[in-house]
Amino acid sequence: MTAASATGLLTMFGVDMVDMYFLTLLGEQELAAAVGFAGTLIFFLVSVSIGLQIALGALVARSEGAQRRDLARRYCTSGLLFNALVSTVISAVAWFQLRPLLEVLGATGVTLEYAVSYAGILLPNMPILVLGMSMAAGVRAVGDARRSMWATVLGSLVNAGLDPLFIFTFGWGLEGAAWASVAARVVTFAVAWHALAVVHRLPCRISMAQFIADIRPIMVIAGPAVLTNLATPISNSFVLRTMSQFGDSAVAGAAIMGRITPVAFAAIFALSGAVGPIIGQNAGAGRYDRVRSTLASALGFTVIYVAVVWLLLALSAEAIVSTFSASEKAADLILFYCWFLVGTFAFNGFLFVANASFNNLHHAHWATCFNFGRAVLGTIPAVWFGAQWFGPRGVMAGEAFGAI
Repeated sequence: MTAASATGLLTMFGVDMVDMYFLTLLGEQELAAAVGFAGTLIFFLVSVSIGLQIALGALVARSEGAQRRDLARRYCTSGLLFNALVSTVISAVAWFQLRPLLEVLGATGVTLEYAVSYAGILLPNMPILVLGMSMAAGVRAVGDARRSMWATVLGSLVNAGLDPLFIFTFGWGLEGAAWASVAARVVTFAVAWHALAVVHRLPCRISMAQFIADIRPIMVIAGPAVLTNLATPISNSFVLRTMSQFGDSAVAGAAIMGRITPVAFAAIFALSGAVGPIIGQNAGAGRYDRVRSTLASALGFTVIYVAVVWLLLALSAEAIVSTFSASEKAADLILFYCWFLVGTFAFNGFLFVANASFNNLHHAHWATCFNFGRAVLGTIPAVWFGAQWFGPRGVMAGEAFGAI
């Protein structure tokens, strides 16, 4: 389950990293900074959608584990409709308030204009991304990680193929990167729909009364799950706002690492998505011995994986700086992270696994408390003091401390 999910995430995050590489070739530090600001705003919306898809996946997995395919189909359909409505409303509000939101994050001048242009293309297509992710979660919830993976992989390959064409050949620059991402979302949506509706036949006809009745069990999980996932972009926004006071070079360095880190830790991100359906189905079947062994294996895997990645990134630090043409503060931050801070991601991994467990064991509110605890008690105070005492390095170290 983790290997399939990690393959999908690796291609998706890898394309984001390639996006950043292509944009750095254009020679403007402001472009990388603009993607950092726009990406942080869009991450807010993606975090909401992840919370919504967690509810869909958890309900479908528990119903499937209890041998209730009829209930799994109904929850899947209600979940998709609910997610479509919520994502449409949120993306519309964000699109109309785009410039003020980016200014709050600290974007100014040319960087602000680039960020508005980039995010203005991506935001109207957020419902397509949310539905694609939700359908992939539904496929994964019935144990078909392979087809869920292909939805992400094919979308990412389309993005990778169109990136150089749109950015360089057509001369669209930053907007070309955005349009390539839009095309990728449409492909992910189409592939996920085929797996969900044609292969597994999960969506079905439901009445308005059934949909309204299903909103409550969806919200019992989705409400805390959305809040859980919002804690990360809230702390990320504070980090970015704090980092912006040190200039575009510092923001660019953080943005570059923000693209590299998900690639390096794709398996850790995938692990939380993988253990959720396993825990949900076994809990639904009353097999708590398997729930416990899944948890123990996941934590052990996290420690070993992070140790290996830390070694690889430490050895590759200088190459990363030269590949992304990083200069001054950007280069210093990249080296500092790769050499000293990578190991702290193990604590993020522990939290991901714990939260996936809570969401599938009727304790979604616990995940909310722990994630907000990380942001409010850990990250925000540590970043603030780190910035005062140690500058940009202190900001980055403070963010890592939050997870510990």
